[in-house]
Amino acid sequence: MILYVAWRRFKIDMSEQTETLDMSKLVERSGIRVGTNVKTKFMRSFITKTTDEGLYMLDGDMTIEKIKTSAKFINRIGAKNIIVCSSRRYAEMPIEKFCEITGSKPLLGRFMPGTLTNPSLPYYIEPKIVFISDPDIDGQALIEATNAGVPVIGLANTDNITSKLDIIIPANNRGRRALATIYWLLSRQILIENGELKENESMKYEIEDFESKITEEEIE
Repeated sequence: MILYVAWRRFKIDMSEQTETLDMSKLVERSGIRVGTNVKTKFMRSFITKTTDEGLYMLDGDMTIEKIKTSAKFINRIGAKNIIVCSSRRYAEMPIEKFCEITGSKPLLGRFMPGTLTNPSLPYYIEPKIVFISDPDIDGQALIEATNAGVPVIGLANTDNITSKLDIIIPANNRGRRALATIYWLLSRQILIENGELKENESMKYEIEDFESKITEEEIE
C-alpha cells in the first residue's frame, strides 16, 4: 500500500515535471530498488541495505548507470538487432511499448527451444543482443544466447543468479510499476543516445503507457 501511494504521488509529480528528469528520484519512488528477502553472491555488490521487513534494497545509482551503459551498447549495435524476451506477465506491456519505440523485436511468453540454436527451425533467428527480464524465468533464452555467443543484457533482482549475463541492470524485475519505469527509462535513454531526444526533452510516452493493467481478479 505504501508503494502504491508513493507511485500515485509520483505520477502527479511527473505531470508537473520540470525540463530536467531526476532519474535518481524516479528510481527511488517507483519501487525499482525494492528487492527480495534473499540475496545471491552475484547480487551482493548491488545491495545497499536491508529493511526492517528483511528486504534487500538495490543501489539506485548503479541501476541508472547500467541503464545508460545498456543504452549505449544497444545504440552501437542497433536496436532493431535485439530481441527482448520475457515469460513474466507484468513485463509484457513494458516490452511491447519498448519495442514499438525502439524497433526491437519482442518474444513474449514461452521461449521456444532452438530459437537461437537450431537453424533448421522456421522460427530460428540470429539477434545480436538478447535482453531478458529475469535470468530465472527466462532461463531458456539465456542458455541459448550463451551457447550461440550472443551478448545478454538482463534485469536482475537480489535473488537472481547472473553469472551468464554480460550487462546486469539491478532492479525489481517483478513489480508492475517497477518494470514499466525500467523500460520507460531505457527507451528514453536509447532515444537520447541515437539523437532522437534531448536530455531536457520530454518523451512522447509517459510511464503509465508502459504499465500493465490490473485485472478485475487482482482488484478483488
